[in-house]
Amino acid sequence: LYKFRKEKVERSFADSKELHGLRYCRLRGIKKAAEQVLMTATCQNIKKIAMHLSKI
Repeated sequence: LYKFRKEKVERSFADSKELHGLRYCRLRGIKKAAEQVLMTATCQNIKKIAMHLSKI
């Protein structure tokens, strides 16, 4: 289970930080920071869906 977590969960956080700019928050305030995180997660999910659909 730990190996699975390292490959899937931790990779997702690393991609968020490296590819989508979550290392530092661009906006001020908790609400705006939460919006940035949600937009980044949405972006990652859309990319996963697109990759899945391209394999079909």
